[in-house]
Amino acid sequence: MAGVTPEMIKHLRESTNAGMLDCKKALIESDGDISAAVEWLRKKGLSKAAKVADKVAAEGAIVLKVSDDFKSASIVEINCETDFVAKNDHFKSFANDAIERVRNGDFKTTDELRASLSDRASEAIAKLGEKIDVRRFAKYSLTNGAINGYLHSNSRVGAIVAIETGAKLEEFARDIAMHATAMKPLYLNAAEVPAEAIAKEREIAIEQLKKEGKPEAMLEKIAQGKINKFIQDNTLEGQTFVKDDKKSVAQALNDAAKAQGASAKIVFFARFEVGEGIEKKSNDFAAEVAAQTQR
Repeated sequence: MAGVTPEMIKHLRESTNAGMLDCKKALIESDGDISAAVEWLRKKGLSKAAKVADKVAAEGAIVLKVSDDFKSASIVEINCETDFVAKNDHFKSFANDAIERVRNGDFKTTDELRASLSDRASEAIAKLGEKIDVRRFAKYSLTNGAINGYLHSNSRVGAIVAIETGAKLEEFARDIAMHATAMKPLYLNAAEVPAEAIAKEREIAIEQLKKEGKPEAMLEKIAQGKINKFIQDNTLEGQTFVKDDKKSVAQALNDAAKAQGASAKIVFFARFEVGEGIEKKSNDFAAEVAAQTQR
């Protein structure tokens, strides 16, 4: 047990909720390396982190940060199993750690971010008794323009928006981010709508028009009108701006920039909503109570 101290065993036990003897053995097998010991316990199925790995984490919070000069912004989705845990200070601390690492790091993938947070995640899981997962993140920086974000008060949905411009549009960028959280655009503009999505909309539209008995010669023209409406409704630039229902987002932005003698275009946006697209497991009430009492 050379090099393995009682303090190390205590720390590992608190981090993983594994038994004291298992923690001692893990540290011996790992030559006192805490991270390697956590991995050893997980492989043996002895840590709480391993026991919750297969559970569905569809609750949680969105965290975002905008730099003081409005030239950079980051957004992260952190998931847990229940909305109750999402309000816990340990969960919030982990989420804040995650966003700071994104702001200050250069992660290319979510797996890289997860790896950097593995020890912190194991500690949070041990304390909270639920699966904690870093689901996704986005980060954007520019030199000429403004970036801002908006986080809804419940921390379940947020967005960041980057505008390339010579005008001072920091607050307008926040307004567009607020618009994005409310209106759920799928794409930035028409150019970003995938060809397969257009093809699917055309197929659906033509099928509907045939059932309505529309003339064969008119199908393509009417279908194109429906596709144009689909693009308008599902792109950030094309949607009707929530602060001016007589203009699209793109038109409102253009007017705001022209008022300062400049031009502007949105070059990036990211909108995250907690649990979006995750299939939740439905348990009956008795099963949920039983699951809680076994923790």
